[in-house]
Amino acid sequence: MPGKKNAPQIDEENVLQDDFLDAGVEGDEDWMAEAEGQLAVDVYQTKENVVIKAPIAGVTPDKIDIEVAEDVVTIRGERVEEKEVDREHYYVQECYWGSFSRSVILPTSTIAEKAAASLKDGVLTVTIPKVAQDKVKKIKVKPV
Repeated sequence: MPGKKNAPQIDEENVLQDDFLDAGVEGDEDWMAEAEGQLAVDVYQTKENVVIKAPIAGVTPDKIDIEVAEDVVTIRGERVEEKEVDREHYYVQECYWGSFSRSVILPTSTIAEKAAASLKDGVLTVTIPKVAQDKVKKIKVKPV
């Protein structure tokens, strides 16, 4: 068509490889080393609990640290990479290896002391009981 330039030809087999190779910073010896990763989470509430679920495959329970405050939960951990292949031999590396963390502000007041966590099939589940509404003390302001 007149006035239109031909689109550049894309070699689909090499797109990932080119992106992968171009991702490094010139002179940076360990360009794949990243800062701390951010853990993906799902957060929902039931009538009694706030529940946080996170896919955390490849992490052992002893590599997970969970801090629960009244309104914030912080999950930290480390996914350790088994050094089977040297980094320069990777074609694509999308899985995150190393330290990760995530802090979540909870949607309601909870009872931190009664929080529980479990790890099943690579999914971490943190369950925190909510403060019962009838236990919340309301006070009236008295005129002076």
